[in-house]
Amino acid sequence: MRIRAAVAAELPALQDIEIAAGLCFRDVGMPEIAGDEPLPVGELDAYRADGHAWVAVDADDRPGAYLIAKPVDGNLHVEQVSVHPDHARRGVGRALIDHAAEHAAEHGMPALTLTTFTEVPWNAPYYARIGFSVLDEADAGPGLRAVRVAEAAHGLDRWPRVCMIRLL
Repeated sequence: MRIRAAVAAELPALQDIEIAAGLCFRDVGMPEIAGDEPLPVGELDAYRADGHAWVAVDADDRPGAYLIAKPVDGNLHVEQVSVHPDHARRGVGRALIDHAAEHAAEHGMPALTLTTFTEVPWNAPYYARIGFSVLDEADAGPGLRAVRVAEAAHGLDRWPRVCMIRLL
């Protein structure tokens, strides 16, 4: 799959990808995550307008995965990576992460950060395999701490979560 910037017309397709990707959480006892609403088109569009939304597209230029990010504490924070199950386990998520890392480095950002579930195989264990390490929340900057507060308010702390960092 090829990676390119997301365009406004395909934002509803990104919502569909997020819904399909989220269904896997049912298999690990997290049906609330599986049933969570996708990000609104307006929020996705804000990432797109800021130049921080990328899609992995097939030969017909249809998105099968996406990544959105934003600058947080001087780093590029990966807010969401969603891969449609039809494209999973093919390195698409890693390619999107690597693309975000290249973008961050080109813009003078020293690292990627993200927050994720510790006990979901395609979350923290996966990110550790592709170069992320656990960042103690005491070492997190104010922006990343604010991300964690917002996640807790959304109910995500019902399951163990962690901040991770990948130095560039």
